[in-house]
Amino acid sequence: MRAVIQRVSRASVTVDGTVTGEIGPGMLILICAMQGDDEAKADQMAAKIAKLRIFKDEAGKMNKSIRDIGGSALIVSQFTLAADLRGNRPGFSTAAAPADGDRLYQHFTKAIAAEGIPTANGIFGADMDVSLNNDGPVTIWMDM
Repeated sequence: MRAVIQRVSRASVTVDGTVTGEIGPGMLILICAMQGDDEAKADQMAAKIAKLRIFKDEAGKMNKSIRDIGGSALIVSQFTLAADLRGNRPGFSTAAAPADGDRLYQHFTKAIAAEGIPTANGIFGADMDVSLNNDGPVTIWMDM
């Protein structure tokens, strides 16, 4: 699985003019299931993200996790993270097939929630408008 994690002060996703998910302080997680990924990999990534210390402590150091600050996660499917850029037009053949991608996206969301993190979502496969205030900015790329 592949993810881009952004520390945010707020984030939301809108589909067809309707807000489908929004959060205050926490993480915007753009997630992509890759070919060969499974539920175990989604669980592993969720556990790692839940422990990721990217939030400031009292001294201003990145030393707290999303759980430590009581933050939320906005989780948005993003198959374009699988882009192969060898040419001028990106290829996405390494992304999981849509049915597998949707299944793993849903599983990942449940795994994050099982870590005690409130979640909000976009809609798999939809044309989404994502809005965020990147805090820091802190943006991290993760492959598992």
